[in-house]
Amino acid sequence: MAKKDIDWSNLGFGYVKTDKRFVANYKDGAWDNGVITDDDKVVISECAGVLQYSQSCFEGMKAYTTENGHTVIFRPDMNASRMADSCRRLEMPVFPEDKFVEAIAETVRANEDWVPPYGSGASLYIRPYMFGSNPVIGVKPADEYQFRVFTTPVGPYFKGGAKPLTIKVSDFDRAAPHGTGHIKAGLNYAMSLHAIVTAHEEGYAENMYLDPATRTKVEETGGANFLFVTKDGKVVTPKSDSILPSITRRSLVHVAKEYLGLEVEEREASYMLEYGNGFVYVNNQGYMLEISSIKKELPILIGISTSKEDYKAGNRLNEEDLIKLGTVIKIMNSAQTNGIASLITKIDISNENNYTLFFRTMSRNAPVYFR
Repeated sequence: MAKKDIDWSNLGFGYVKTDKRFVANYKDGAWDNGVITDDDKVVISECAGVLQYSQSCFEGMKAYTTENGHTVIFRPDMNASRMADSCRRLEMPVFPEDKFVEAIAETVRANEDWVPPYGSGASLYIRPYMFGSNPVIGVKPADEYQFRVFTTPVGPYFKGGAKPLTIKVSDFDRAAPHGTGHIKAGLNYAMSLHAIVTAHEEGYAENMYLDPATRTKVEETGGANFLFVTKDGKVVTPKSDSILPSITRRSLVHVAKEYLGLEVEEREASYMLEYGNGFVYVNNQGYMLEISSIKKELPILIGISTSKEDYKAGNRLNEEDLIKLGTVIKIMNSAQTNGIASLITKIDISNENNYTLFFRTMSRNAPVYFR
């Protein structure tokens, strides 16, 4: 089958309407067989459950053309399992996992000429999603649902592809403790829009979200999980009940352990301490990225610059700076615990034996010395 006449190498990450999509409906307690259709329009009641109470979930995966011309889809069975978990948490009927995989394959097959050619750097993004479709005015689960799958050819998620990104430590929380952060619910992403728009306005590509309970541990970005590589080559992935179980992350962890023989740890990753203990790189969407920005609200770091201008000029934090930064963050941790962090205006760590904290007072900045 001939490929579409598209400038594949210059595709962005956006929607391009393709020829076919899959649609199945749930009614009277059962799913129908579903169909492949040309119709890209969704027609629902103004009072549909998805519009009133955001009862929806989705998945995302990609299809690729291999060097020998075959079309492959990356681990759709794992997306099927994760979507089933999302449905259960949102009181939605699970679309059978085997039927899910069949629907994905059938939709890709129907749009095979939209799968970018090998070597183009592009892929066919596949979006399965489900929503409550019947009228719901009282707060309760819908009775009827629609499951759909569409595809769209895309380039890299981040402009410029695999290169270092500036990541902001967000002032906002991505998910609540014991909430829905571990599932792929549309409402989670709606809540993140203000945070990502703010980050973009400030010149950052993404947010790093911390745990909502203590705001001291790394969770994930708005669109991907983190993998850290320590100085001694150990792979560390954050552990939390509110992190979405990324299929890319699980795949990379498997490759690291089973194929590369690397030691892998899934554990809590403390943002406040481990910058100073040698966490150098993070992994996002399968790329190696360098953390290049530190939260602006941290106090002034004497002799350390983390500005975007310095980053662009190639001035990165060296090992000595990272140790200093770790010291400052430990101080801020202690200050936060004692309820005085908001009063600190500056920290002088030029003397390694005695650190000076400047506090905001009624009349002036008052230095306080401690060892």
